[in-house]
Amino acid sequence: MISGDGAMRDGRLFEAFLNRHDEDAWQRILAELEPHIHEVDRVATRIWFHFFPLSLAQALQEAEDPQALARELFLDGKYRLADQIDSSHRFLYGHRYWPEVKRALIEYAQSPRTLQTLELAGHIREVASHVAERRRIEPSLVVGITAVAFMTLQQVGWAAFEAAPGTIALDPQIAARTPEEVLAYRARDDRQRFFYWWKYPDKVWTITFDENDPEATFRLINRQHLTTAAAQDKRPYHLRDPRCVPNEGPIPVQCRSGSCGSCWVGVLGGAEKLSEMEEYERRRLREFGYIETEEPKPIIRLACQARAFGAVSIVIPPWNGVFGRFLRKWKQQRSMELTGTP
Repeated sequence: MISGDGAMRDGRLFEAFLNRHDEDAWQRILAELEPHIHEVDRVATRIWFHFFPLSLAQALQEAEDPQALARELFLDGKYRLADQIDSSHRFLYGHRYWPEVKRALIEYAQSPRTLQTLELAGHIREVASHVAERRRIEPSLVVGITAVAFMTLQQVGWAAFEAAPGTIALDPQIAARTPEEVLAYRARDDRQRFFYWWKYPDKVWTITFDENDPEATFRLINRQHLTTAAAQDKRPYHLRDPRCVPNEGPIPVQCRSGSCGSCWVGVLGGAEKLSEMEEYERRRLREFGYIETEEPKPIIRLACQARAFGAVSIVIPPWNGVFGRFLRKWKQQRSMELTGTP
């Protein structure tokens, strides 16, 4: 048996504190934090929390046979956050501060004074302030990545979080970009040159699928579906992501009809330049478990259903599955168990 001081020194008491917060609590926390997150990471932070839902991680942890459950839910790709502690958030601007954020959270979790308040959003902002002071940057630049760090710790556990190297790999030129430059890039549209007018009757736009890689773009003819345009990119993406079909581009796709769910993407910039979501896509996104929303142009889309009429920046999640119905039942049953409802 370990003493309270010993538990605090290795962070397990803080981990237990985090485990008091379910997905609904985290949604309220994110809403509270949103005004304090810099615009460059406001959407990216929300996307990350959709990519790595707490309830799915908990269901897998509690399952008698996690691998069997993963097969039942058709989970494909890198869905375990524990396998990508230092890289899952690469699309956040705050990713460049990850080593400091991770180190600051470990120090904070081990402090005996940490749990004097039980308000999680306050803890997140306090750690972000520590990092900002050390790096001499605006705290808003690290609030999002700090929230990601807290959730990562909750999902993977103290031992795995502490053991992760806490390193990043960013090209120096990419790392030197200012938030304003990133936002300007997301807001831009392609200038239509005479060559494209001659070759294509419609306008041609650039779709970016990894802002940290200058080569991670493909061209899209006005109002094409994202997957149709991506399929013209014949580079061997299947060597990097086995879910990708050879000669079908960087977005994993199996059906092109919204039936498989493999082509879901997050929209970092240019959501307003995508077609409005129709009821079919809305229903499928809910069934897959990716998002439930009434927004006409949400931050999570099925690439085979979304048409673009401007330059857009997207991020491709490293996994896919079909778990919406299962999680709704799982949450209901868990709530009944916690409240003692028969």
